[in-house]
Amino acid sequence: MSLSFRRTIKVADETGTLRLADDIAAITRPGDVIALHGDLGMGKSALARAVVRRLAGDPQLEVPSPTFTLLQSYETARFPVHHFDLYRLADPDELVEIGFSEAVGEGLALIEWPDRAGDELPAERLDIVISEGDDLNGRRFSLEARGGGWAERLEETFAIRALLERAGLADAGRVHVQGDASTRRFERATGSDGTAILMHWPAFGALPVHADGLPYEALVHATDNLDAFLAIGDTLRRHGFRTPRLIAADEPRRLLLTEDLGSLGVAPGGVADPQRYLAAACRLADMAAIAWPDVATADDGRTFALPAYDRRALLTEVELFASWYAPDVAGRPLSTSEAADWLALWNGLLARFDWDRSAWVLKDYHSPNILWQTDGDPIGLIDYQDALRGPAAYDLASLVTDARIDIADDLATAMMEAYCQRRREVAGPFDEAGFREAVVILGAQRNAKILGRFVRYAKLTGRTHHLRFLPRVRRNFEKALDDKVLAGVRLWYERLGLTAQS
Repeated sequence: MSLSFRRTIKVADETGTLRLADDIAAITRPGDVIALHGDLGMGKSALARAVVRRLAGDPQLEVPSPTFTLLQSYETARFPVHHFDLYRLADPDELVEIGFSEAVGEGLALIEWPDRAGDELPAERLDIVISEGDDLNGRRFSLEARGGGWAERLEETFAIRALLERAGLADAGRVHVQGDASTRRFERATGSDGTAILMHWPAFGALPVHADGLPYEALVHATDNLDAFLAIGDTLRRHGFRTPRLIAADEPRRLLLTEDLGSLGVAPGGVADPQRYLAAACRLADMAAIAWPDVATADDGRTFALPAYDRRALLTEVELFASWYAPDVAGRPLSTSEAADWLALWNGLLARFDWDRSAWVLKDYHSPNILWQTDGDPIGLIDYQDALRGPAAYDLASLVTDARIDIADDLATAMMEAYCQRRREVAGPFDEAGFREAVVILGAQRNAKILGRFVRYAKLTGRTHHLRFLPRVRRNFEKALDDKVLAGVRLWYERLGLTAQS
């Protein structure tokens, strides 16, 4: 395959090699092939070892040279890595014996002495030619992309390194951080002068039409606008809430480098910490006491008008249950009347929120997006770019029915009591009975949406890791159906036999 990108990187020492390995490892994907060329002693094994350790998240991982075994394989948190050294390969036909083609297709393949693979070497790959540098310990790396999207990825990873340098983190190591179900990708950059979080947020691009000639994202007011993240975050912070500050940006490439709020969550080890969850509930009450503007303003003056969490958006979300989750469980598409009855039930339930635009609804106020802070405000907020103007009850419903963490009934009750008490303290009397009922309705709506969304995501992308949360989400949904306000929804649910079949 013809060359699509070439760039030469000079490094002065082993530290430079490790930094380059970081930049390459950050953009690798399953199925990638990296062919390492160079004379003996040029550092092919050193570069491969650094890439393996970076992907494994263990800088001390033992990574022996596969000179005699030809292949060493490693399981990492992201995907398998297969390190080949073909120096002692007598004939390319021997590659069959070590499972070369299977390994190459399964994960990342790092191949030293790739020329000895002959025609078995994949055409789509990244070639790295290593030669002597300008001094004794220096090296010159010629990176040559041959298809596989390598050219675009290399341009991006070097843009990230340049961004880190502008932010004073030139020596930072980069580690993948688990993100969400969106297209955004996150890394933690750690250097001698501190840490930062790197977010790459691709634009939506072309989206399929969902209804009324609009994509799903438009109907539910999801955004890919960088201004939304910056303006909402800065406005929240000016009102006393903890959000990450912007450190540097490459906006044309949609790269944001932000303050690192750490990795401590409200559910350490996957177990809900009552103290932290109660604090999170109380901070929501504080938020409900604020007269939020319709337009968020960033510290640099840019603005973003928050859409209303209108009935169309709420119905579009809950419709996912009827169009994706229910048919998947029932083993058949719903009839026209069954689907219409579902929407009619929810249309009536959600009409009561038409007037409520008093709060900022963060949309996903739950364990992955709440970072515990050991100084100042204990609640750090992330993933708020899709915030809307709507009912305050939604975010508390999100918190007490966490899709990823089991919330005991007594803790959920305590959070409700703590919220109501704090809200009375900071804002005076309010309609507690109506609020509690709203939490039930919006909690059911949210969990029905999640059930449909996770099934939809799995079927459209083939990625099934989110399906492990379905039993908990279903329990949250069915628990809400015990409330009399959802009696009609419960009857619809039982008529379809979904409880028995789930």
